[in-house]
Formats: sequence, C-alpha cells, structure tokens
Amino acid sequence: MELFLQRIIDGLGNGAIYAALALALVLVFRSTGVVNFAQGEMAMLSTYLVWLLTLLGLNVWIALVIAIAASFVFGAVLERTLIRIIPKDDHQVMILVMIGLYTLFGALALFIFGTEGKPVDSLFPAGGITLGGVVIPFTTLGSILVLLVSSGLLWAVFRFTRTGLALRAVAQNEESAALAGLRTGRLLSIGWGLAACMGAIAGSLMISLGLFLEPTMMLPVLVYAMSAAILGGMDSPVGAVVAGLALGVVESLAIGYISFIGSELALLVPFVVMVVVMLVKPNGLFGSKKVVRV
Repeated sequence: MELFLQRIIDGLGNGAIYAALALALVLVFRSTGVVNFAQGEMAMLSTYLVWLLTLLGLNVWIALVIAIAASFVFGAVLERTLIRIIPKDDHQVMILVMIGLYTLFGALALFIFGTEGKPVDSLFPAGGITLGGVVIPFTTLGSILVLLVSSGLLWAVFRFTRTGLALRAVAQNEESAALAGLRTGRLLSIGWGLAACMGAIAGSLMISLGLFLEPTMMLPVLVYAMSAAILGGMDSPVGAVVAGLALGVVESLAIGYISFIGSELALLVPFVVMVVVMLVKPNGLFGSKKVVRV
C-alpha cells in the first residue's frame, strides 16, 4: 500500500508539469483556435533564460519571474507578427507553421547552447516530508502549489478583470467581440502571452525535478500535455489541470505495475489516451459539446 501511495505522489509531481503546459495549450486554442505544437520549445527557451539569469547571480525565483515577463512579451509579439497574418481557416498552413516554429526553436537552442545538459538550481529545497512510510518530496509539494497558484491567478484574471472578461468574449465569438468594440487583436496577443507564461512555469518545474536543461527536454512533456488537453477538453482550462494531474498518476502507476512498459515505453500512455479519447469522447471530459471556429 505504501508503494502504491508513493507512486501516486510521484505521479502528481510530474502531472503538475503536464498540467501547466496543457493549460498553455488550452489558452492558445481558446483564444485563436490554434494548437501550438511549438509550446514546449517556447517553454524550453524560457527555461534557458532562467539558467542564463542564474549564471549572472540572480536567485532562481527572481530569474523565473523575469523569464515569465519575457515569455509574455515573446508570446504576444509572436502572435502579432506571425500568427495573425495566417488565415485562420487555412488549417494546413497553420499546422505547417506550428511545426516549423517547433523545428526552428529547437534548432536555435541546439545552435546557441549545444547538446550538453546544463545544471539549473531547483525552485524547491531537497528532501521531503515522511508520512507513514510515504515520502512527499518538496519538489512535488512545490510543483502542485505553483500549479494551483498560477492557475488560480489565471482564473481570477478571467473571472474578475475587464481584460479577462474581454478575453472570454473573444474566445466565445471573436466577430461578435469585435462588433462590440473590443480590441480583439490586442486581446489575442495577451492570450498568447499568458500561454507563454505558463510554458515558462512548466519548464522551470521540469528542471526542478533534478533534470539537466537540454534542447529536447520538453518533447515528452509536450506529448503528455497535448494528451491532457485532449482528455480534459481543448477549450477547458479546468480540464487541462485535472487531466494533467491524472495523466501523471497514470504514467507512474503504469511504469510501476505494467512490466513491459517501463520508462522506455512511458510515452505509450499519452498516445493511447489521445486515441481513445478522440474515438470515444472527442470533446474531452470537460470540453464543450460543440466548438466552432470560423
């Protein structure tokens, strides 16, 4: 029983990372109807910025705050300068552009930083809390807390601020929002900026697990995040968070109890989830029954 609970705790730590990036994917989809395949690479670049700032002597938390602000600007500028000029009804072009951005950002990271992994200070202290033989690492507690705080702040912005209400209006119907006098272009840029912020958080949570920073580190996370977004519903922020945490637990239990999976075949889990959800419930567990993007 203790081993079972330990695997659930470990899964929640990974699930917090998946949920953060899944939330970024949902924010982009809700605002522009685009599945941003480059979201993981954008998060990776933001994490490299955190690393560079720590090399300058900044505390890792201060570096993360600066990286979040820079990521917001980067996401907003990317939407304004590139995404906006692509016709929204031309899905093939949009997919090609997203894949191109994914390749470009990954290549830039390889060219600038190389393939050698970089050690980055963790956001959380080492060790953990032991309860009845189950160890709850501070990294797991911290990751879940950061996820809850960041998603709670996003909820407050969307629920209680004029900008948030305007973003919700644009997400529901961009044309009607424009006719009502809302500056839809500026709001779409804000949506992409907020998504980039969540990506920066996901990247920093990833390296807090003790992993080395490298250009390919966010690829597995992106796969799980996309699976979580599909499972929860591409238009449901709550679904992204719940599904991300759930997938982390499922991954941990599958690796622990299904012998032929192991860590090498762990990516089989999100792929199976995506296929099953798209066949059985395409809108996801929390998604709207019908999502129309014109």
